Amino acid sequence: MSYAALSGKKIILGITGSIAAYKAAALTRLLVREGAVVKVIMTPSATNFISPLTLSTLSRHEVQTQVMEEGSWNNHVALGLWADCMLIAPLTANTLSSMAAGACDNLLLAVYLSARCPVFVAPAMDEDMWHHPSTNRNLSRISADGVKIIPVGHGELASGLTGEGRMAEPEDITAFLQQFFAEGQSLKGKKVLITAGPTYEPLDPVRFIGNRSSGKMGLSLAEAAMARGAAVTVVLGPVHLPETKSGPEVIRVGTAVEMFHAVEAHFGEADIIIFAAAVADYRPEMPAEQKIKRKGDELMVRLVPNPDIAAQMGQRKNYRQLTIGFALETENELQHARDKMAKKNLDMIVLNSLRDPGAGFESDTNKITIIPAGNKAEEYQLKSKSAVAEDIWNSILQHFGDRL
Repeated sequence: MSYAALSGKKIILGITGSIAAYKAAALTRLLVREGAVVKVIMTPSATNFISPLTLSTLSRHEVQTQVMEEGSWNNHVALGLWADCMLIAPLTANTLSSMAAGACDNLLLAVYLSARCPVFVAPAMDEDMWHHPSTNRNLSRISADGVKIIPVGHGELASGLTGEGRMAEPEDITAFLQQFFAEGQSLKGKKVLITAGPTYEPLDPVRFIGNRSSGKMGLSLAEAAMARGAAVTVVLGPVHLPETKSGPEVIRVGTAVEMFHAVEAHFGEADIIIFAAAVADYRPEMPAEQKIKRKGDELMVRLVPNPDIAAQMGQRKNYRQLTIGFALETENELQHARDKMAKKNLDMIVLNSLRDPGAGFESDTNKITIIPAGNKAEEYQLKSKSAVAEDIWNSILQHFGDRL
């Protein structure tokens, strides 16, 4: 297999205190041979199993083991920003537990908590440890945080027993990374249009009708699409999330009508359109030109419908375009989501429920069900919104990749 996808990739290799650390030498050599730039971080206990000098020689970079060394500070934040990916191999049960708990008592964990890149782990432990309920619980927790787990192997273990828990071989780990970065170009050449955030419909110059959408889900989808090679435009409602120079093109809007016109202007050139914004269904018919003063006990406001952006674009889309919507429901969720998908001529709809703790507005996590048109619903566990974005893109490519 060719590992060209690793050429030029910046990889942090984290090594923890396991007998499987001896494989780190072969792994480092293989990654470097395939063109990756490798910087090694070791936990103090890992140095009992393999020499930092060996790994610094093979990686051609100084190995770091402490936050403070000889009066200088190893900048864990800078390391986390530098890398294209972080690989922890071997991952011991102890470090796994610390990652799941968010503990930070060594340099490796500090870099993990600072990393903005994809994180991979290759566990290594004895079979009973591997199958222990606490291990399963911790693996589920870091997986929900977006960490990608490289499957363990079956074979001879340090205890002398034979079973599951053996760290994957360096060739298998390298192939796993190669496949990930190859998939990173799965949207290359595609144009993606995403709506995100709320809309605010003014009552007067001061007040408005709106909702608590943060825009985080839409922006997570945008970041994931860019990582896969897409050119991304986000039509973003009034939220306070910062833009970055390396981020997507952002068109800021306030109202549903403004969002409609922005989407309409960019719709024709888009291959994939995701309607993740929480658009107000109605707006005040006659917003007051001046601040409304309190008069009497009642205030009557006449509301008129806003444009149904997803439905109108669904009528205009051509055979090569995919449209994906979101549904936030409180009752009869699946049926209402399917009805919405049909009404708006969507290819897929992503359902979440306000009844699920941790899902919905203003949260860093989400719990979704993906419903592709003509297919069974796919339920997912509660995850970070960045991990949810990856699930959504994986499902889009799985079901509609032949149309892209």
